[in-house]
Amino acid sequence: MRKHPALVRLGKQIRKQRIKRGFSQEGFANEVGLDRSYYGGVERGERNVAALNLLKIAAALKVPVGSLFEEG
Repeated sequence: MRKHPALVRLGKQIRKQRIKRGFSQEGFANEVGLDRSYYGGVERGERNVAALNLLKIAAALKVPVGSLFEEG
């Protein structure tokens, strides 16, 4: 399965913000209410994350959803 570059970039941004806030992947998945393996797939760019899940992730990270699509 080939990963879409936009999903890979999104996953990297989410991972960067999660680490910045001191969460482990498992701890953050629990905080957001997502299965750890699903959430891991989001960070790896393997999942086309649903809008509602993306809103949950952004809220838990305390960032605007749009900032997760910024490069850098």
